[in-house]
Amino acid sequence: MTNYKKAYIEITNVCNLSCNFCPKTTRTPTFMTSDQFAQLARQVKPFTDYVYLHLMGEPLLHPQLDEILKICEILDLKVTITTNGTLINKKRELLLKSPCLYKVHFSLHSFEANDSGIALEDYVRDIVDFARCAADEGTINVLRLWNMDSAELKGSNRLNKDIIDLLEAEFGCVFSLRNALGQGRSGIKLLPRIYLEMAQKFQWPSLNAPVMGDEVFCYGLRDQFGILADGTVVPCCLDSEGTVDLGNAFDAPLKTILLSRRAERIYEGFTARKAAEQLCARCGYAQRYIK
Repeated sequence: MTNYKKAYIEITNVCNLSCNFCPKTTRTPTFMTSDQFAQLARQVKPFTDYVYLHLMGEPLLHPQLDEILKICEILDLKVTITTNGTLINKKRELLLKSPCLYKVHFSLHSFEANDSGIALEDYVRDIVDFARCAADEGTINVLRLWNMDSAELKGSNRLNKDIIDLLEAEFGCVFSLRNALGQGRSGIKLLPRIYLEMAQKFQWPSLNAPVMGDEVFCYGLRDQFGILADGTVVPCCLDSEGTVDLGNAFDAPLKTILLSRRAERIYEGFTARKAAEQLCARCGYAQRYIK
């Protein structure tokens, strides 16, 4: 049986923000129940020990997050959460006490992409405070600024300087983070188990987007797959609409879906640097792997 590095299980596609870099979704707003999650998690476990409670949506909004984390603990699944960070204080104790929490990704670029009404200083301080405590418990924390300009896209990054200044102050940096990251590095270690990452804004895949190039490569169905909140299995974490619908894990065994001929064609296509699906040919992120 193929081993994957991670599986994305979207416990909700509902978010408390409306980021200007997010493609949004036209799917029905859904919160996966803890029973549904348990059904999927048991199927995922033979394939990987690592689950990401995200694809679209804000996982900290989920009213049964405590039960979901407990299920992961029982199944010995290591959990990564991607969050905009605005709800971190509300879920702080739950997350800090969860032995299955492996990593937290904080999308700091979501602050400028919204009008949240939260002071930037408070936003950054709350995240840093949590990250310090979580790191002491053994959890990895990644602070992301994925809003840099690319050749094709302009990111909302006017506040990056202010955010980095606040991070330098919070962590007592004796060097300039901007200078360090400006030397061809995309990430830097701030403290043990706390990192800062910067990356360019990318074009989410869409059937309405132009074909990106002749060559395409992706790790979808190679080291990852995703399951949307309604059970739809997709090849990767960027299929926000379930366009490449491989089947529904509530209706059919996950193993059967991942070994289907359509899934095999996608894998074989990427091996040959070709897109077997129209959506994959229109994915800006996939282009990063062939440059």
